[in-house]
Amino acid sequence: MSKSYNQKMKILYIMKILLEKTDENHVITMPKIILELENIGIKAERKSIYDDMEALRLFGLDIINRKGYPAGYYIASRQFELPELKLLVDAVQASKFITYKKSRELIKKIESLTSKSEAQQLQRQVFVTNRVKTMNESIYYNVDKIHNAISANVKISFQYYEWSITKEIHIKKNGDKYRISPWALTWDDENYYLIGFDEEDAIIKHYRVDKMLNIDLLNDLRTGKEFFENFDTASYTQKTFGMFGGHTTAVDILFENRFVGVVIDRFGKDVTIKKQDEEHFVAKVKVVVSNQFYGWLTGLGVGVKLIAPDSVVNENRIHLENLMKQYK
Repeated sequence: MSKSYNQKMKILYIMKILLEKTDENHVITMPKIILELENIGIKAERKSIYDDMEALRLFGLDIINRKGYPAGYYIASRQFELPELKLLVDAVQASKFITYKKSRELIKKIESLTSKSEAQQLQRQVFVTNRVKTMNESIYYNVDKIHNAISANVKISFQYYEWSITKEIHIKKNGDKYRISPWALTWDDENYYLIGFDEEDAIIKHYRVDKMLNIDLLNDLRTGKEFFENFDTASYTQKTFGMFGGHTTAVDILFENRFVGVVIDRFGKDVTIKKQDEEHFVAKVKVVVSNQFYGWLTGLGVGVKLIAPDSVVNENRIHLENLMKQYK
């Protein structure tokens, strides 16, 4: 790149220097700015740099000239504050559906939103041990394709896989593609899920996005609109334990009072709770009945009892008896 061309880019290089090298705890002096510019082949006088920085201020860059010690120029505020960037980094690093490779790439981009000095704090922030990460690097493109299909109001087709005991990918339906009308994306239990309408079975279904392969947007318009006109994604994920499928049923569960926080955390503050006696209450909730739901009840231990309806109580009893048989 020629020196004359660099000269034309002077104001942009000044902005780059300020953004990368300064923050409230790290200032840069005018001689240092001149030296940084000289290192990339730009000769500049103080007055022209003052004029450029004033133009950058008018543009919206929060440049402060600190008179006290240490004296110098720095960027006082940015689009994201450091604590906000730390939250973003933590979310990326802790997210199971983001691969290690993509985590590093995203964190590197987040680091570019602050000075290099503050970016070092983000690097110290990111170490999380024993985090199980997805191995499907295409999830980001899958999410993008699904959003595009929702915006275009069209169906999608895709293959869906599961793992074999030899840790190999097994394509379901002998490789045939699913045809689904996508209506929503949700993030539950650290996984992305597509929620859509299966016209063939005439029901709402969900699929883990990281297990979807070869997604194609179809020319067919989406169906199932009537099912989603008043659809509450949050409610759907609340009652679908671990996003395992099953039949939706209203159930009554007897809890000791000490479990009220657990119930509110699971079902929200609007959950129907009725006092049973001084030590117990009954929660009336709608759940997707599945082994995952029964496992949740069992995991809470003594002090929790499913009491209605009889069909679900009997199903839970059989589930527990089958579990006990394994240990006889």
